[in-house]
Amino acid sequence: MGQPVRSSIPRPRPLLRSGQQGKQAPAARSALREYGEALIIALGLALVIRTFFIQAYKIPSGSMEPTLLIGDHILVNKLVYGLRMPDSISIPYLIYIPLPTSYRGRYLFRLESIHHGDVVVFVFPPDPTKDFIKRVIGLAGDTVEVRGGVVYLNGAQVPDPHAHYEVPLAEHVTSSPRDNFGPVKVPDGKLFMMGDNRDRSYDSRWWGFVDENEVEGRALVMYWSWDGEGSGLFNVRWNRFGRLVE
Repeated sequence: MGQPVRSSIPRPRPLLRSGQQGKQAPAARSALREYGEALIIALGLALVIRTFFIQAYKIPSGSMEPTLLIGDHILVNKLVYGLRMPDSISIPYLIYIPLPTSYRGRYLFRLESIHHGDVVVFVFPPDPTKDFIKRVIGLAGDTVEVRGGVVYLNGAQVPDPHAHYEVPLAEHVTSSPRDNFGPVKVPDGKLFMMGDNRDRSYDSRWWGFVDENEVEGRALVMYWSWDGEGSGLFNVRWNRFGRLVE
């Protein structure tokens, strides 16, 4: 016996209920709106965190060697000294909002004091578009002097475990500020900065003091380090991950 033959006549499709097509478009628009709102919230949180709490920086020079190496990536605690109004609100390549001059670089309130030996990021006095990172050597009221490359504070040689010299101290005999500087008294509200690599640091010995209000935060920890001139697996300095900046 032959197989039963199925009808080739298509069955009629059920009709859409009234308004069913119209509901699909609003649903799509609602999903797009949710994605848009989530993106705006994420950007807003990133702006707030980067501006007032934590910001990532890359070390471009050897002025803080060996504490910080070229290619180190660090996180900076921007709230440790208080809430500071920045010069601008920005996310690289996405958002840049300059703030009015009357609001820039002012601490709305203070928390912890700046201490000798803190490694801080600050607005570079000769060029406010740049950020520098150095170690705090002198606070307001201190008298700073460099003799033969050695730092003296208030007339006494300071313990200086972070200082690094590429030239032997016996050869620091020139009249250059690198070798002999001061004495100078740090004015009220100012700081005297130096790089740990004393022979390769462009710091307060050359361009003067930093206003306390221009300090943006204290270096906290290294989260990535890349040796552009090294060798090995992707040139990554694995031993520097998670190292505190001291």
